[in-house]
Amino acid sequence: MKTQEFLNILKEHQNKSLLFEYSTGKFVGANYHITEVKNIAIESVDCGAGTDAWKETIIQLWESPKEKDKRTYLLVDKALGILNKVNQMRPLEKEAEVKFEYSNPKFHTAQLFVNDYALDSDNLIIKLAIEKTDCKAKGSCGVAEPAAIEEEACCAPGGGCC
Repeated sequence: MKTQEFLNILKEHQNKSLLFEYSTGKFVGANYHITEVKNIAIESVDCGAGTDAWKETIIQLWESPKEKDKRTYLLVDKALGILNKVNQMRPLEKEAEVKFEYSNPKFHTAQLFVNDYALDSDNLIIKLAIEKTDCKAKGSCGVAEPAAIEEEACCAPGGGCC
């Protein structure tokens, strides 16, 4: 989901509580805070020597241990206010993919992408998902489709990569 699309969804549902589902049936605690918003510019080189560049917006969610018993979630309008203030200080890249950085004691730190969202009478639920790593240079490295992947295909000596 692009940053602008996320902001538009927030604008449409300002009267709801904002929940984040980081795994099926598992939610970021009501004690979360938006602790950082990052405009990230990525320049990469893949294993086939291909270059790429793109931008991302990373919103960090952190659960405050001092508020672990909190039961009411951040309201959408409050989150939108935070993001609008950030935008005034460091303009958000509206066409950049938005991701959420999160962890808890039972879930490793990860940057999660927005897979979907859901609404009920009181809540806007942002459904997050893990993005799997992948080889972007499968064609130039001779990597077969997942059902026929050989472990040595891409980065083995003489494999045509790196």
